[in-house]
Amino acid sequence: MGVFPGAEVRRQQMMWHSCPVSEATESSRSDQQPILVEHADGWATITLNRPHRRNAITGPMAAELRSAIVTLSGDPSIAAIVLRGAEGAFCSGVDLTELQRQPQPNWVPGFSEQWRQTNIAIYECRCPIVVAFDRYGINAGAALAVAGDLIVAGQSSFLQVGEIRQGAPIPMNAAWLRLKAGEAVAARLAYLGDRVSADELLRLALVHQVVPDDQVGTVAETVAAEMAAHPEGASRKIKASLRSKMTIDPEEWFSGGGSSALMTAQKLDS
Repeated sequence: MGVFPGAEVRRQQMMWHSCPVSEATESSRSDQQPILVEHADGWATITLNRPHRRNAITGPMAAELRSAIVTLSGDPSIAAIVLRGAEGAFCSGVDLTELQRQPQPNWVPGFSEQWRQTNIAIYECRCPIVVAFDRYGINAGAALAVAGDLIVAGQSSFLQVGEIRQGAPIPMNAAWLRLKAGEAVAARLAYLGDRVSADELLRLALVHQVVPDDQVGTVAETVAAEMAAHPEGASRKIKASLRSKMTIDPEEWFSGGGSSALMTAQKLDS
């Protein structure tokens, strides 16, 4: 990926070792490294790294994402995090194919709680998260995008909270939308379940900036680098001030309904 000019980058690959290692194919290699972490000068990038599945979420990915967020949050030298998807797409939601796989992957029974804890970790992250929003964020991918503190969206990108089309609940999308938008905006996304364009998301104040598709990563990195250029700790102090006005208990706020993806997978199996 491109980095802010002059930034010195080192890659740290975070592995979640409790999942079994599959055969060495192109897809299995990225499944063994579903999250990549790169450090620059005072900021870092987290990449969702399952491009062969359009960066769809699995249990191991959710666990590694939580680990990466917690680690970077605990590092006072990190002023901002860029969250992006590999190879030009953000996130297509939870991987229903993996949820339905037989024999069942050992992470499936605990996935709902794992995903909930990942969302709590994002909420509790002490530094701002800048989402580089390429192409789309669908269902769980939409929640992950809206969770960002700032969203830089590509001109042709769209967000879709489409669980209503599967008759499934939206616990994480509901939690984030009610934090970031009013009830009318949340209702518009959740009840219609359609694709909402980047320009419409900007009008609804859900994204920070809309840019040409080929500039999403560069602009998001520039935003992170600008925050890192301020006095050390400044962005963390600002985020702490903003979070202090939210009188919620994350354990209660990010709860309810179980996993909509699990419900969808069960319906497809029936």
